[in-house]
Amino acid sequence: MSSRRSASHALASLHQMTCLDTGGPQLIQPLLQTMHQLIGFESGGYFYPGGDGELEAHMEDPGVAASVPEHFDPRILDSENRMFHNTLRQSSDIALHEHGPRTLGQMLKGSYAELLRSDYYNVVMRPACVGDWLCLALRTPQDQNIGMLFLFRPAGARPFQPGEIALLARLEAHLARALQPGQSEADDRDVQRQGLLIATLDGRPLWICPEAEALMPLAFGWRWRRSAELPAVVQALLQRLAPRPGVVPPPPHLDWCNAQGRFSLRAVRLSAALGHGEAVGIHITQRMARGVRLMSALNALRLPQRQYELAYWLARGLSESQIAQRMGISLNTVVYHRRQLYNRLGAGNRIELLAQLGLNGHAAR
Repeated sequence: MSSRRSASHALASLHQMTCLDTGGPQLIQPLLQTMHQLIGFESGGYFYPGGDGELEAHMEDPGVAASVPEHFDPRILDSENRMFHNTLRQSSDIALHEHGPRTLGQMLKGSYAELLRSDYYNVVMRPACVGDWLCLALRTPQDQNIGMLFLFRPAGARPFQPGEIALLARLEAHLARALQPGQSEADDRDVQRQGLLIATLDGRPLWICPEAEALMPLAFGWRWRRSAELPAVVQALLQRLAPRPGVVPPPPHLDWCNAQGRFSLRAVRLSAALGHGEAVGIHITQRMARGVRLMSALNALRLPQRQYELAYWLARGLSESQIAQRMGISLNTVVYHRRQLYNRLGAGNRIELLAQLGLNGHAAR
């Protein structure tokens, strides 16, 4: 496929994501995958408001993700503040960034040589192999903060060009619309993984199973330190187990949403756990929105725009008349595109389409 056709397909894919019924930070990875076809960058990152008011961070590259905890270290934040006009310490800082794309050079207070000597560069940027970035603060039309998008390039790479900066500016409305948190229903999510960890009542981990070992960093990102105390939001969950005279509280529950899905945590009291006396078992479950799973499967098929959108709504369980209304086309046109779609994929009916998309033969609604 030519670069022109590839870019056209990527732009159509971004537009499609804004027209579907799934949105929020969970779309950042599909969006970044699509944007790689439009703008040359090594990896992408996204900072956005978390459930506790702190910043959440999603990084494509594991090396960049590993540097995020250092970003929130007070000493490093102080260094960042000396180097850049605007920093990211909390979600409200997004509003302080100017509208439109900005390069690293535009954000620097001094020279690039001074940056190279800073703690921020040597502790955060250099280990992550980040030498340049293009960033964009995303807001709703009412100026509500949505998040801060970063496109990273390594040191020595070609600077971002005016055409690439202009293209990102053109995409701003699409990105903001797709990443704006929606009202996803809890029952529209499938269980991905489950795990268990055991901790003291004051939040010190005692034991963790392999599944929970993988889930905790996905759920809590930079807040999770394997050998340290549990994140503050989980400690608050444990405090709800504190005994009260004459009251037996139900197991406390916490829902936590981010770009990796919805995480449900349930805490139960244990006794004489591992020789540490009274302790707490914390069950953690990861659920993923079915619409996101569906988008990932459809993106791999590289369908024409109309067939992509039709396949999405068919897999979501809509009738043909409902699809016609959603897509703004006639019922006959829906039937025509459905036949074209089935012929292209070698599917005889909706059930076979769902099977090809890995949805186990049931509609994704």
